[in-house]
Amino acid sequence: MSDVQEATNQLLDVNLRENQMSVQVTESGPRSESEHLQVTIGATVPTGFEQTAADEVREKLGSSCKISKDRGKIYFDISVDSLAQVHCLRSVDNLFVVVQEFKDYQFKETKEEVLKDFEELAGKLPWSDPLKIWKINTCFKKKKTKRRKINPNSSKQKIDNGRGDTTVEKDVKKEFTNSVSDSQILDCYENPTIKEEVSTLIGDDLTSCKDETEENSKEEGDPEVLKFRVTCNRAGEKHCFSSNEAARDFGGAVQDYFKWKADMTNFDVEVLLNIHDNEIVVGIALTEESLHRRNITHFGPTTLRSTLAYGMLRLCAPQPTDIIVDPMCGTGAIPIEGATEWSNCYHIAGDNNPLAVNRAANNISSLLTKIQVKEGKLSLGLPIDTIQWDICNLPLRTGSIDIIVTDMPFGKRMGSKKRNWNLYPACLREMSRVCRPGTGRAVLLTQDKKCFAKALSGMGHLWRKVHTVWVNIGGLHAAVYLLKRTPQSFVHPSEQDGERCPCTQR
Repeated sequence: MSDVQEATNQLLDVNLRENQMSVQVTESGPRSESEHLQVTIGATVPTGFEQTAADEVREKLGSSCKISKDRGKIYFDISVDSLAQVHCLRSVDNLFVVVQEFKDYQFKETKEEVLKDFEELAGKLPWSDPLKIWKINTCFKKKKTKRRKINPNSSKQKIDNGRGDTTVEKDVKKEFTNSVSDSQILDCYENPTIKEEVSTLIGDDLTSCKDETEENSKEEGDPEVLKFRVTCNRAGEKHCFSSNEAARDFGGAVQDYFKWKADMTNFDVEVLLNIHDNEIVVGIALTEESLHRRNITHFGPTTLRSTLAYGMLRLCAPQPTDIIVDPMCGTGAIPIEGATEWSNCYHIAGDNNPLAVNRAANNISSLLTKIQVKEGKLSLGLPIDTIQWDICNLPLRTGSIDIIVTDMPFGKRMGSKKRNWNLYPACLREMSRVCRPGTGRAVLLTQDKKCFAKALSGMGHLWRKVHTVWVNIGGLHAAVYLLKRTPQSFVHPSEQDGERCPCTQR
Protein backbone atom coordinates (compact mmCIF):
# COMPACT_ATOMS: atom_id res chain seq x y z
CA MET A 1 0.00 0.00 0.00
CA SER A 2 1.28 3.53 -0.77
CA ASP A 3 2.38 5.98 1.94
CA VAL A 4 -0.62 8.18 1.15
CA GLN A 5 -3.06 5.31 1.67
CA GLU A 6 -1.39 4.25 4.92
CA ALA A 7 -1.52 7.79 6.27
CA THR A 8 -5.13 8.16 5.20
CA ASN A 9 -6.20 4.90 6.85
CA GLN A 10 -4.45 5.79 10.12
CA LEU A 11 -5.92 9.28 10.23
CA LEU A 12 -9.39 7.97 9.51
CA ASP A 13 -9.05 5.42 12.29
CA VAL A 14 -7.91 8.05 14.80
CA ASN A 15 -10.55 10.66 14.05
CA LEU A 16 -13.49 8.32 13.78
CA ARG A 17 -12.66 6.74 17.15
CA GLU A 18 -12.97 10.18 18.71
CA ASN A 19 -16.57 10.34 17.49
CA GLN A 20 -17.30 6.76 18.55
CA MET A 21 -17.65 5.62 14.98
CA SER A 22 -15.76 2.45 14.20
CA VAL A 23 -14.14 1.96 10.82
CA GLN A 24 -12.43 -1.29 9.94
CA VAL A 25 -8.83 -0.54 8.99
CA THR A 26 -6.67 -3.60 8.56
CA GLU A 27 -2.91 -3.76 8.14
CA SER A 28 -3.19 -4.97 4.57
CA GLY A 29 -5.79 -2.30 3.84
CA PRO A 30 -6.72 -2.94 0.20
CA ARG A 31 -10.37 -3.49 1.14
CA SER A 32 -10.58 -0.91 3.91
CA GLU A 33 -13.48 1.52 3.91
CA SER A 34 -11.17 4.51 3.52
CA GLU A 35 -10.00 3.31 0.12
CA HIS A 36 -13.59 3.00 -1.11
CA LEU A 37 -14.75 6.35 0.29
CA GLN A 38 -15.82 8.48 -2.67
CA VAL A 39 -16.73 12.14 -2.33
CA THR A 40 -17.47 15.09 -4.60
CA ILE A 41 -15.02 17.98 -4.42
CA GLY A 42 -15.98 21.49 -5.45
CA ALA A 43 -13.40 24.06 -6.51
CA THR A 44 -13.53 27.75 -7.27
CA VAL A 45 -11.44 28.74 -10.28
CA PRO A 46 -10.76 31.98 -12.20
CA THR A 47 -13.89 32.85 -14.14
CA GLY A 48 -13.50 31.99 -17.79
CA PHE A 49 -10.95 29.25 -17.08
CA GLU A 50 -13.40 26.60 -15.91
CA GLN A 51 -12.61 24.36 -18.88
CA THR A 52 -8.88 24.75 -18.25
CA ALA A 53 -9.35 23.62 -14.65
CA ALA A 54 -11.53 20.70 -15.76
CA ASP A 55 -8.85 19.58 -18.21
CA GLU A 56 -6.20 19.69 -15.47
CA VAL A 57 -8.37 17.57 -13.17
CA ARG A 58 -8.79 14.96 -15.89
CA GLU A 59 -5.07 14.92 -16.68
CA LYS A 60 -3.73 14.78 -13.12
CA LEU A 61 -6.47 12.96 -11.20
CA GLY A 62 -8.14 10.95 -13.93
CA SER A 63 -11.54 12.15 -12.72
CA SER A 64 -14.46 13.34 -14.78
CA CYS A 65 -15.33 16.95 -14.11
CA LYS A 66 -18.54 18.96 -14.26
CA ILE A 67 -18.54 22.69 -14.88
CA SER A 68 -21.15 24.49 -12.80
CA LYS A 69 -23.72 26.89 -14.20
CA ASP A 70 -22.44 29.25 -11.52
CA ARG A 71 -19.35 30.73 -13.18
CA GLY A 72 -16.03 30.02 -11.53
CA LYS A 73 -16.87 26.59 -10.05
CA ILE A 74 -16.19 22.99 -11.03
CA TYR A 75 -17.07 19.65 -9.40
CA PHE A 76 -15.35 16.27 -9.59
CA ASP A 77 -15.41 12.93 -7.76
CA ILE A 78 -12.33 11.50 -6.02
CA SER A 79 -11.40 8.73 -3.64
CA VAL A 80 -10.02 9.73 -0.26
CA ASP A 81 -6.44 8.75 -1.15
CA SER A 82 -6.42 11.44 -3.87
CA LEU A 83 -7.13 14.27 -1.45
CA ALA A 84 -3.50 15.36 -1.13
CA GLN A 85 -3.11 15.55 -4.92
CA VAL A 86 -6.16 17.80 -5.13
CA HIS A 87 -4.28 20.46 -3.16
CA CYS A 88 -1.54 20.36 -5.80
CA LEU A 89 -3.80 21.44 -8.67
CA ARG A 90 -2.50 24.65 -10.24
CA SER A 91 -5.78 26.07 -11.55
CA VAL A 92 -7.99 26.05 -8.42
CA ASP A 93 -8.33 28.83 -5.87
CA ASN A 94 -10.41 27.26 -3.08
CA LEU A 95 -11.61 23.73 -2.36
CA PHE A 96 -14.63 22.32 -0.56
CA VAL A 97 -16.20 18.89 -0.12
CA VAL A 98 -19.82 18.67 -1.24
CA VAL A 99 -22.32 17.55 1.38
CA GLN A 100 -25.26 17.52 -1.00
CA GLU A 101 -26.33 19.18 -4.24
CA PHE A 102 -29.88 20.18 -5.17
CA LYS A 103 -30.08 20.82 -8.91
CA ASP A 104 -33.68 22.06 -8.94
CA TYR A 105 -34.56 23.24 -5.45
CA GLN A 106 -38.15 24.39 -5.10
CA PHE A 107 -38.24 27.56 -3.02
CA LYS A 108 -41.43 28.42 -1.17
CA GLU A 109 -43.26 31.64 -1.95
CA THR A 110 -42.66 33.52 1.31
CA LYS A 111 -39.41 34.32 3.08
CA GLU A 112 -40.57 32.72 6.31
CA GLU A 113 -41.31 29.41 4.60
CA VAL A 114 -37.98 29.38 2.74
CA LEU A 115 -35.98 30.08 5.89
CA LYS A 116 -37.95 27.42 7.74
CA ASP A 117 -36.98 24.91 5.04
CA PHE A 118 -33.32 25.88 5.47
CA GLU A 119 -33.60 25.15 9.19
CA GLU A 120 -35.09 21.71 8.53
CA LEU A 121 -32.54 20.98 5.80
CA ALA A 122 -29.58 20.93 8.19
CA GLY A 123 -30.79 17.79 9.97
CA LYS A 124 -31.49 15.91 6.73
CA LEU A 125 -28.10 16.25 5.04
CA PRO A 126 -25.58 13.34 4.76
CA TRP A 127 -22.79 14.92 6.82
CA SER A 128 -20.84 11.75 7.69
CA ASP A 129 -18.52 11.22 4.70
CA PRO A 130 -17.82 14.94 4.08
CA LEU A 131 -16.84 15.36 7.73
CA LYS A 132 -14.46 12.41 7.44
CA ILE A 133 -12.81 14.15 4.49
CA TRP A 134 -12.67 17.42 6.44
CA LYS A 135 -10.90 15.71 9.34
CA ILE A 136 -8.32 14.08 7.09
CA ASN A 137 -7.78 17.38 5.31
CA THR A 138 -7.34 19.16 8.64
CA CYS A 139 -4.62 16.70 9.59
CA PHE A 140 -2.84 17.42 6.30
CA LYS A 141 -2.88 21.15 7.06
CA LYS A 142 -1.79 20.72 10.68
CA LYS A 143 1.01 18.42 9.58
CA LYS A 144 2.40 21.03 7.23
CA THR A 145 2.23 23.73 9.91
CA LYS A 146 3.84 21.47 12.48
CA ARG A 147 6.72 20.51 10.21
CA ARG A 148 7.52 24.16 9.60
CA LYS A 149 7.30 24.79 13.34
CA ILE A 150 9.77 22.12 14.46
CA ASN A 151 12.06 22.16 11.45
CA PRO A 152 15.59 21.80 12.98
CA ASN A 153 16.95 24.05 10.22
CA SER A 154 14.53 26.88 10.98
CA SER A 155 15.91 30.07 12.51
CA LYS A 156 14.95 31.18 15.99
CA GLN A 157 13.39 34.30 14.56
CA LYS A 158 10.96 32.29 12.44
CA ILE A 159 9.86 30.31 15.50
CA ASP A 160 9.40 33.44 17.59
CA ASN A 161 7.33 35.11 14.90
CA GLY A 162 5.12 32.07 14.30
CA ARG A 163 2.75 32.63 17.21
CA GLY A 164 -0.15 31.48 15.09
CA ASP A 165 1.51 28.08 14.71
CA THR A 166 1.48 27.44 18.45
CA THR A 167 -2.27 26.94 18.64
CA VAL A 168 -2.30 24.74 15.56
CA GLU A 169 0.55 22.67 16.98
CA LYS A 170 -1.35 22.08 20.21
CA ASP A 171 -4.44 21.10 18.22
CA VAL A 172 -2.57 18.53 16.17
CA LYS A 173 -1.08 17.08 19.34
CA LYS A 174 -4.56 16.68 20.82
CA GLU A 175 -5.65 14.99 17.58
CA PHE A 176 -3.26 12.12 18.17
CA THR A 177 -3.28 11.95 22.01
CA ASN A 178 -3.81 8.41 23.38
CA SER A 179 -4.54 7.19 19.85
CA VAL A 180 -1.36 6.97 17.81
CA SER A 181 2.16 5.93 18.73
CA ASP A 182 5.19 8.04 17.84
CA SER A 183 5.98 5.75 14.93
CA GLN A 184 2.45 6.20 13.58
CA ILE A 185 2.82 9.97 13.83
CA LEU A 186 5.93 9.79 11.70
CA ASP A 187 4.14 7.56 9.17
CA CYS A 188 1.24 9.98 8.94
CA TYR A 189 3.62 12.86 8.33
CA GLU A 190 5.46 11.16 5.47
CA ASN A 191 3.27 12.08 2.49
CA PRO A 192 5.37 12.75 -0.62
CA THR A 193 2.50 14.19 -2.67
CA ILE A 194 2.08 17.34 -0.60
CA LYS A 195 4.34 19.99 -2.13
CA GLU A 196 5.16 22.04 0.96
CA GLU A 197 8.17 22.71 3.13
CA VAL A 198 9.12 19.45 4.84
CA SER A 199 11.55 18.36 7.52
CA THR A 200 12.07 15.15 9.48
CA LEU A 201 10.91 14.78 13.07
CA ILE A 202 14.09 13.57 14.77
CA GLY A 203 15.99 13.61 18.05
CA ASP A 204 15.09 16.20 20.63
CA ASP A 205 12.26 17.66 18.55
CA LEU A 206 10.28 14.41 18.66
CA THR A 207 10.97 13.98 22.37
CA SER A 208 9.84 17.54 23.05
CA CYS A 209 6.72 16.98 20.97
CA LYS A 210 5.88 13.86 22.98
CA ASP A 211 6.37 15.59 26.34
CA GLU A 212 4.18 18.53 25.37
CA THR A 213 1.52 16.15 24.03
CA GLU A 214 1.34 14.30 27.36
CA GLU A 215 1.19 17.59 29.23
CA ASN A 216 -1.64 18.92 27.08
CA SER A 217 -3.57 15.65 27.39
CA LYS A 218 -3.62 16.09 31.15
CA GLU A 219 -4.88 19.65 30.89
CA GLU A 220 -7.62 18.77 28.38
CA GLY A 221 -9.86 16.13 29.87
CA ASP A 222 -13.01 16.91 27.92
CA PRO A 223 -13.26 16.89 24.11
CA GLU A 224 -13.08 20.36 22.60
CA VAL A 225 -16.25 21.74 21.02
CA LEU A 226 -15.70 22.71 17.41
CA LYS A 227 -16.25 26.30 16.29
CA PHE A 228 -17.96 26.95 12.99
CA ARG A 229 -19.48 29.53 10.72
CA VAL A 230 -21.81 29.40 7.71
CA THR A 231 -20.99 31.38 4.56
CA CYS A 232 -23.75 31.89 2.02
CA ASN A 233 -22.89 32.75 -1.59
CA ARG A 234 -26.07 33.66 -3.46
CA ALA A 235 -26.64 34.59 -7.10
CA GLY A 236 -30.02 35.17 -8.74
CA GLU A 237 -32.79 37.73 -8.80
CA LYS A 238 -35.82 35.63 -7.85
CA HIS A 239 -34.91 35.00 -4.21
CA CYS A 240 -37.07 36.53 -1.50
CA PHE A 241 -34.31 36.30 1.12
CA SER A 242 -30.82 37.73 1.57
CA SER A 243 -27.55 35.85 1.93
CA ASN A 244 -27.24 36.93 5.56
CA GLU A 245 -30.73 35.65 6.38
CA ALA A 246 -30.04 32.27 4.78
CA ALA A 247 -26.69 31.93 6.57
CA ARG A 248 -28.23 32.95 9.89
CA ASP A 249 -31.13 30.50 9.89
CA PHE A 250 -29.24 27.60 8.30
CA GLY A 251 -26.32 28.22 10.67
CA GLY A 252 -28.61 28.15 13.68
CA ALA A 253 -29.95 24.77 12.61
CA VAL A 254 -26.41 23.44 12.08
CA GLN A 255 -25.49 24.61 15.57
CA ASP A 256 -28.49 22.85 17.08
CA TYR A 257 -27.73 19.66 15.15
CA PHE A 258 -24.02 19.33 15.98
CA LYS A 259 -23.89 21.37 19.21
CA TRP A 260 -21.01 23.34 17.75
CA LYS A 261 -20.14 26.86 18.81
CA ALA A 262 -20.64 29.70 16.33
CA ASP A 263 -17.59 31.89 15.72
CA MET A 264 -17.29 34.15 12.67
CA THR A 265 -13.50 34.63 12.88
CA ASN A 266 -11.73 31.85 14.80
CA PHE A 267 -13.66 28.92 13.36
CA ASP A 268 -12.62 25.31 12.82
CA VAL A 269 -15.29 24.38 10.28
CA GLU A 270 -16.68 26.60 7.53
CA VAL A 271 -19.98 25.38 6.13
CA LEU A 272 -20.78 26.72 2.68
CA LEU A 273 -24.28 27.39 1.39
CA ASN A 274 -23.96 28.16 -2.34
CA ILE A 275 -27.19 29.26 -4.03
CA HIS A 276 -27.37 29.98 -7.76
CA ASP A 277 -30.92 30.50 -9.04
CA ASN A 278 -32.64 27.16 -8.24
CA GLU A 279 -29.41 25.26 -7.58
CA ILE A 280 -28.16 24.75 -4.03
CA VAL A 281 -24.86 23.17 -3.01
CA VAL A 282 -23.99 22.62 0.65
CA GLY A 283 -20.31 22.03 1.33
CA ILE A 284 -17.50 22.14 3.88
CA ALA A 285 -14.45 24.28 3.09
CA LEU A 286 -11.10 22.50 2.76
CA THR A 287 -8.93 25.61 2.29
CA GLU A 288 -8.54 28.50 4.70
CA GLU A 289 -6.54 30.64 2.28
CA SER A 290 -6.75 30.68 -1.50
CA LEU A 291 -4.20 28.44 -3.20
CA HIS A 292 -3.36 31.21 -5.69
CA ARG A 293 -0.88 32.69 -3.20
CA ARG A 294 1.42 29.68 -3.42
CA ASN A 295 4.31 31.32 -5.33
CA ILE A 296 4.29 34.96 -4.27
CA THR A 297 5.81 36.35 -1.07
CA HIS A 298 6.58 39.90 -2.26
CA PHE A 299 3.38 41.51 -3.52
CA GLY A 300 3.03 44.58 -5.70
CA PRO A 301 0.10 46.90 -6.41
CA THR A 302 -1.22 44.72 -9.25
CA THR A 303 -0.02 41.20 -8.46
CA LEU A 304 -1.66 38.59 -10.69
CA ARG A 305 -3.12 35.45 -9.15
CA SER A 306 -1.01 32.34 -9.80
CA THR A 307 -4.12 30.39 -10.82
CA LEU A 308 -4.94 32.95 -13.51
CA ALA A 309 -1.30 32.93 -14.65
CA TYR A 310 -1.51 29.14 -15.01
CA GLY A 311 -4.66 29.41 -17.12
CA MET A 312 -3.04 31.98 -19.40
CA LEU A 313 0.04 29.81 -19.88
CA ARG A 314 -2.04 26.75 -20.73
CA LEU A 315 -3.84 28.71 -23.44
CA CYS A 316 -0.65 28.97 -25.48
CA ALA A 317 0.25 25.26 -25.05
CA PRO A 318 3.99 25.56 -24.25
CA GLN A 319 6.22 22.94 -25.86
CA PRO A 320 9.63 21.71 -24.63
CA THR A 321 12.49 24.18 -25.32
CA ASP A 322 10.06 27.07 -25.96
CA ILE A 323 11.31 30.52 -24.92
CA ILE A 324 8.53 32.26 -22.99
CA VAL A 325 8.71 35.98 -22.17
CA ASP A 326 6.69 38.23 -19.89
CA PRO A 327 7.79 41.74 -20.93
CA MET A 328 5.72 43.44 -18.19
CA CYS A 329 6.17 40.90 -15.40
CA GLY A 330 5.40 42.99 -12.32
CA THR A 331 6.02 40.65 -9.36
CA GLY A 332 6.77 37.74 -11.71
CA ALA A 333 3.59 35.69 -11.17
CA ILE A 334 3.40 34.47 -14.78
CA PRO A 335 7.06 33.47 -15.39
CA ILE A 336 7.35 31.92 -11.91
CA GLU A 337 4.24 29.80 -12.50
CA GLY A 338 5.63 28.90 -15.91
CA ALA A 339 9.05 27.89 -14.58
CA THR A 340 7.38 25.75 -11.91
CA GLU A 341 4.96 23.88 -14.18
CA TRP A 342 6.85 24.01 -17.51
CA SER A 343 10.44 23.51 -16.38
CA ASN A 344 11.44 22.24 -19.83
CA CYS A 345 10.97 25.77 -21.22
CA TYR A 346 13.08 28.89 -20.67
CA HIS A 347 11.33 31.86 -19.07
CA ILE A 348 12.30 35.55 -19.06
CA ALA A 349 10.73 38.06 -16.65
CA GLY A 350 11.26 41.69 -17.60
CA ASP A 351 9.86 45.05 -16.58
CA ASN A 352 10.77 48.72 -16.96
CA ASN A 353 10.21 49.39 -13.25
CA PRO A 354 13.25 48.46 -11.10
CA LEU A 355 11.00 47.89 -8.05
CA ALA A 356 8.97 45.32 -10.00
CA VAL A 357 12.13 43.55 -11.17
CA ASN A 358 13.39 43.39 -7.58
CA ARG A 359 10.08 41.94 -6.38
CA ALA A 360 10.18 39.30 -9.11
CA ALA A 361 13.76 38.38 -8.21
CA ASN A 362 12.84 38.11 -4.51
CA ASN A 363 9.87 35.88 -5.31
CA ILE A 364 12.11 33.61 -7.39
CA SER A 365 14.62 33.45 -4.55
CA SER A 366 11.90 32.57 -2.02
CA LEU A 367 10.58 29.82 -4.25
CA LEU A 368 14.08 28.37 -4.69
CA THR A 369 14.53 28.31 -0.91
CA LYS A 370 11.21 26.52 -0.55
CA ILE A 371 12.26 23.92 -3.13
CA GLN A 372 15.59 23.36 -1.36
CA VAL A 373 13.88 22.80 1.97
CA LYS A 374 11.44 20.36 0.38
CA GLU A 375 14.14 18.35 -1.39
CA GLY A 376 16.64 18.59 1.46
CA LYS A 377 19.47 19.56 -0.87
CA LEU A 378 20.70 22.45 -2.99
CA SER A 379 18.43 23.10 -5.95
CA LEU A 380 19.73 23.33 -9.49
CA GLY A 381 17.61 26.44 -9.86
CA LEU A 382 14.73 27.38 -12.12
CA PRO A 383 14.85 28.03 -15.89
CA ILE A 384 14.08 31.72 -15.40
CA ASP A 385 15.91 35.06 -15.57
CA THR A 386 14.90 38.61 -14.67
CA ILE A 387 15.88 41.77 -16.48
CA GLN A 388 15.00 45.47 -16.52
CA TRP A 389 14.16 46.71 -20.00
CA ASP A 390 12.05 48.97 -22.17
CA ILE A 391 8.97 47.14 -23.43
CA CYS A 392 9.07 49.14 -26.67
CA ASN A 393 12.74 48.38 -27.32
CA LEU A 394 13.40 44.84 -26.10
CA PRO A 395 17.03 43.62 -26.11
CA LEU A 396 15.98 40.49 -28.01
CA ARG A 397 16.70 39.32 -31.53
CA THR A 398 13.99 39.57 -34.14
CA GLY A 399 11.96 36.34 -34.35
CA SER A 400 13.70 34.72 -31.36
CA ILE A 401 10.76 34.24 -28.97
CA ASP A 402 8.17 31.45 -29.08
CA ILE A 403 5.57 32.73 -26.60
CA ILE A 404 4.70 36.06 -24.97
CA VAL A 405 2.40 36.01 -21.94
CA THR A 406 1.75 39.22 -20.01
CA ASP A 407 -0.68 41.27 -17.96
CA MET A 408 -0.94 44.62 -19.72
CA PRO A 409 -1.60 47.88 -17.80
CA PHE A 410 -5.31 48.38 -17.20
CA GLY A 411 -4.94 52.12 -16.80
CA LYS A 412 -6.57 51.92 -13.36
CA ARG A 413 -4.09 51.38 -10.52
CA MET A 414 -1.06 51.71 -12.79
CA GLY A 415 -0.64 54.06 -15.76
CA SER A 416 -3.70 55.63 -17.35
CA LYS A 417 -6.22 54.94 -20.10
CA LYS A 418 -4.86 57.93 -22.00
CA ARG A 419 -1.33 56.53 -22.05
CA ASN A 420 -2.61 53.15 -23.15
CA TRP A 421 -3.67 54.58 -26.53
CA ASN A 422 0.01 55.09 -27.33
CA LEU A 423 1.42 52.22 -25.29
CA TYR A 424 -0.68 49.34 -26.66
CA PRO A 425 0.19 49.82 -30.38
CA ALA A 426 3.88 50.22 -29.52
CA CYS A 427 3.82 47.06 -27.36
CA LEU A 428 2.08 44.95 -30.01
CA ARG A 429 4.53 46.18 -32.64
CA GLU A 430 7.59 45.25 -30.55
CA MET A 431 6.05 41.91 -29.57
CA SER A 432 5.47 41.10 -33.24
CA ARG A 433 9.15 41.86 -33.94
CA VAL A 434 10.59 39.44 -31.35
CA CYS A 435 7.97 36.69 -31.85
CA ARG A 436 8.67 33.89 -34.35
CA PRO A 437 6.67 34.38 -37.58
CA GLY A 438 4.19 31.60 -38.26
CA THR A 439 4.52 29.76 -34.93
CA GLY A 440 4.75 32.48 -32.28
CA ARG A 441 1.86 33.01 -29.84
CA ALA A 442 0.86 35.72 -27.41
CA VAL A 443 -1.57 35.62 -24.49
CA LEU A 444 -2.42 39.12 -23.29
CA LEU A 445 -4.65 40.17 -20.38
CA THR A 446 -6.24 43.62 -20.32
CA GLN A 447 -9.28 45.41 -19.02
CA ASP A 448 -8.89 48.25 -21.52
CA LYS A 449 -10.63 46.26 -24.25
CA LYS A 450 -11.54 49.20 -26.46
CA CYS A 451 -7.95 50.44 -26.61
CA PHE A 452 -6.63 46.93 -27.26
CA ALA A 453 -9.11 46.29 -30.07
CA LYS A 454 -8.06 49.53 -31.75
CA ALA A 455 -4.36 48.68 -31.43
CA LEU A 456 -4.91 45.14 -32.75
CA SER A 457 -6.89 46.37 -35.75
CA GLY A 458 -3.77 48.13 -36.98
CA MET A 459 -1.69 44.97 -36.60
CA GLY A 460 -3.84 42.57 -38.61
CA HIS A 461 -0.97 41.73 -40.92
CA LEU A 462 1.20 40.60 -37.95
CA TRP A 463 -1.26 39.22 -35.37
CA ARG A 464 -4.38 37.06 -35.75
CA LYS A 465 -6.82 36.77 -32.84
CA VAL A 466 -7.58 33.11 -32.15
CA HIS A 467 -9.58 33.09 -28.93
CA THR A 468 -10.89 35.40 -26.18
CA VAL A 469 -11.53 34.43 -22.55
CA TRP A 470 -13.64 36.81 -20.46
CA VAL A 471 -12.47 37.02 -16.86
CA ASN A 472 -13.22 38.95 -13.70
CA ILE A 473 -10.24 40.64 -12.03
CA GLY A 474 -11.12 42.18 -8.70
CA GLY A 475 -14.56 43.18 -9.93
CA LEU A 476 -13.24 44.46 -13.27
CA HIS A 477 -14.44 42.76 -16.46
CA ALA A 478 -11.28 41.93 -18.38
CA ALA A 479 -10.31 39.79 -21.34
CA VAL A 480 -7.51 37.35 -22.11
CA TYR A 481 -6.62 37.37 -25.83
CA LEU A 482 -4.84 34.48 -27.54
CA LEU A 483 -3.01 35.79 -30.60
CA LYS A 484 -1.15 33.89 -33.31
CA ARG A 485 1.81 35.43 -35.13
CA THR A 486 1.27 35.52 -38.87
CA PRO A 487 4.01 34.25 -41.23
CA GLN A 488 4.70 37.78 -42.46
CA SER A 489 8.16 39.07 -41.60
CA PHE A 490 8.47 42.13 -39.43
CA VAL A 491 9.53 45.39 -41.05
CA HIS A 492 10.43 48.45 -38.98
CA PRO A 493 8.11 51.30 -39.92
CA SER A 494 10.19 54.30 -40.90
CA GLU A 495 7.85 56.68 -39.13
CA GLN A 496 8.79 55.12 -35.76
CA ASP A 497 12.49 55.92 -36.10
CA GLY A 498 13.71 58.19 -33.34
CA GLU A 499 10.40 58.30 -31.46
CA ARG A 500 10.38 57.82 -27.70
CA CYS A 501 8.48 54.83 -26.33
CA PRO A 502 5.28 55.77 -24.46
CA CYS A 503 5.77 53.05 -21.84
CA THR A 504 4.25 53.53 -18.40
CA GLN A 505 5.66 52.61 -15.04
CA ARG A 506 4.48 49.34 -13.57
